[in-house]
Amino acid sequence: QVQLVESGGGLVQAGGSLRLSCAASGGIFSNYAMGWFRQAPGKEREFVATMSRSAPNTYYTDSVKGRFTISRDNAKNTVFLQMNSLKPEDTAVYYCAMSVYSGAPILGSDYNYWGKGTLVTVSS
Repeated sequence: QVQLVESGGGLVQAGGSLRLSCAASGGIFSNYAMGWFRQAPGKEREFVATMSRSAPNTYYTDSVKGRFTISRDNAKNTVFLQMNSLKPEDTAVYYCAMSVYSGAPILGSDYNYWGKGTLVTVSS
């Protein structure tokens, strides 16, 4: 049974940085694409970043390009999201997700497993 556990969220001032981690267990991590999504208060969940399972391809939503970087360590079954130059509008619960699809999927419906999320709050 696959489990995903996010960590690294917290309160940070605008312009600061955070690094989120997502530890996976119960599956062959290198067989899955990994993604990050977020949900701000009162808003729908939105795609943030994704990385394919091998020869890694990455894709980001426009609002985080140049500021966020997704990476993975297959030996540690962990995916990361480095977030720099944070803005108040980045405030949200961040979820990692795992997909059996090839490539780097951006739709939530393409993901098979989800973590419970970690809260990121960016103060102005």
